[in-house]
Amino acid sequence: MEEWYHYVFLIAVGFIVGCINTIAGGGSLISLPVLIFLGLPPSVANGTNRVAVVVQNTLGTVGFASKGVSTMPFNIYLGISALLGAILGAYIAVDIKGETFNRILAVIMVVVVLIVVFKPKMKLEEMQELILGKHLWLGVIAFFFFGIYGGFINAGLGFIIILFLHYVNKMTLVRANATKVVVVLMYTLAALVVFVLNDKVDWAVGLVLAIGNGTGAWVASRVSVNKGDGFVRVFLVIVVCVMALKLLFFTTPLV
Repeated sequence: MEEWYHYVFLIAVGFIVGCINTIAGGGSLISLPVLIFLGLPPSVANGTNRVAVVVQNTLGTVGFASKGVSTMPFNIYLGISALLGAILGAYIAVDIKGETFNRILAVIMVVVVLIVVFKPKMKLEEMQELILGKHLWLGVIAFFFFGIYGGFINAGLGFIIILFLHYVNKMTLVRANATKVVVVLMYTLAALVVFVLNDKVDWAVGLVLAIGNGTGAWVASRVSVNKGDGFVRVFLVIVVCVMALKLLFFTTPLV
């Protein structure tokens, strides 16, 4: 980046992305093309984006905790599993192409929208969290594979994590979000190490983006708790629709 206003633009983009990622997911579908547009090679853009995601989820975690929302140690178990998967996914991401995968992801997002819109709302008595026994082990296994994708490119995974926790573990959307930010923080740290070791991170750009991401995450984490599940549900549907349309009709290779 050569012009000063590029940095201002990047902070603004980061704020929007931080809000989207914390409340729903898919913000990397905005930040990755922006980083490429600003001149970073695709693989470096993928690695650089992880710097902002780490900061974003750190502040998001603190934001949820400040509102008294925490799912420890359940989120730690899932995070460890996802971390192991992310190491594998990040090594795959170092030099793989991703145009076809973007279109597959778009189809997945459409499916997510259909689930969110047409899945009957669970009654209050059905929202008793299931985070022990077989449900814990189911989560550990599933999050290993989520981690592989998260290490690979991460974009859009937040949708899947939220819905898994909501419908499998019977978490409210707010508590699912609080769990998600911790898990994403853990596996992104592992992925970032892999990108750093392969010299795929532009630290100056990543830290500027992180200013915006972190601020957006802090604001969004507190707003989502105050607004409740209804707000998260509407926001989730809108973001998924926009991101799916972008991938289907305005696809740019990300890796």
